[in-house]
Amino acid sequence: MNQILILAGKEIRDGLRNRWVVVITLLMAGLALVLAFLGSAPTGTTKVSALAITIVSLSSLSIFFIPLIALLLSYDTIVGESERGTLMLLLSYPVTRWQVVVGKFLGQAALLSIAITLGFGLAAIAIAMKSESDLSDQAWSGIFRLLASSALLGAAFIAIGSMISASVRERGTAAGIAVGVWLLFVLVYDMGLLALLAADAGQNMSNSLVTGLLIANPTDTYRVFNLAGNSEVSALSGMAGLSAARQVSQFSLVTVLIMWVVMPLVAACFLFQRRPL
Repeated sequence: MNQILILAGKEIRDGLRNRWVVVITLLMAGLALVLAFLGSAPTGTTKVSALAITIVSLSSLSIFFIPLIALLLSYDTIVGESERGTLMLLLSYPVTRWQVVVGKFLGQAALLSIAITLGFGLAAIAIAMKSESDLSDQAWSGIFRLLASSALLGAAFIAIGSMISASVRERGTAAGIAVGVWLLFVLVYDMGLLALLAADAGQNMSNSLVTGLLIANPTDTYRVFNLAGNSEVSALSGMAGLSAARQVSQFSLVTVLIMWVVMPLVAACFLFQRRPL
């Protein structure tokens, strides 16, 4: 366990030295503040909480940016060390291969979680200070759920990036696959699902099948968890009647996200164990 923590600490220090945390935090905070202040404009007429509008906006933003940032952090976790010639040196220390993968994963996940918490938290605080009335407990619960699930989504794609890095021999290949994975989960999958639903026209596909296909994508699981789990947010986002929200519990959605963290991480450890040096 000490070796894992040491590796995680080194990854965090490297991230701080490279100013990854500063850059990501500023990016998250800047986009979140813009969405918070511009997106809260309609609240005067709709009587909807400004924080609820911010949650809807940030959830949509996070689906695009968090997976991309996570993959950029992790795609060269193993292959980068190999190309720089430092992998053999790292493994010469009393540390196993799976500990290298897990330690680096924990460090990168901590970096991204810090950036998300600071960036999105700043937007929530700004909205709370701007709001003329006290925000409800439901609104604050929604923002805490957003922060926790965003960290889980980031961890899932960091694990996927680690798996990619452990399976290829060149950084360029890893980068190309990472971009392809991002496009698949963020854009192509939903477009394909919509095309499938349109072609079926409700004739053959059951609600349970549609629900299963929806939560098979971690970004869609994240979307349903944040936009359909809160009555105010779900009404605002247009997902109040989503069948998946009625069929899948919030606990199940969190479990799916955790599985998207664990399974690629286990696969990364297995692939690195079998990787020739």
